[in-house]
Amino acid sequence: MSIAPTELAESQTRTDRPWITLVWNDPINLMSYVTYVFQEYFGFDKNKAELLMLDVHEKGRAVVSSGSREEMERDVQAMHGYGLWATLQKDDQ
Repeated sequence: MSIAPTELAESQTRTDRPWITLVWNDPINLMSYVTYVFQEYFGFDKNKAELLMLDVHEKGRAVVSSGSREEMERDVQAMHGYGLWATLQKDDQ
């Protein structure tokens, strides 16, 4: 039995969704420090880092990276090393 090309593409799309790293708001870290971490670790320019920091501050979280599970585990560990709250999950989209 063969799988139709559209069924195969839909199946791959569902299982190949990237993982994302979320950084969560916390009552400890200053906004300037979160901006610094995003610039230092991810290499974001100041404007992008500030926009992500504002998402963390105002919306409670921000997606800061996406990729394979292993890459996101590495990013989450790095954020923990900087003292930030971070988790990973499959991308919803």
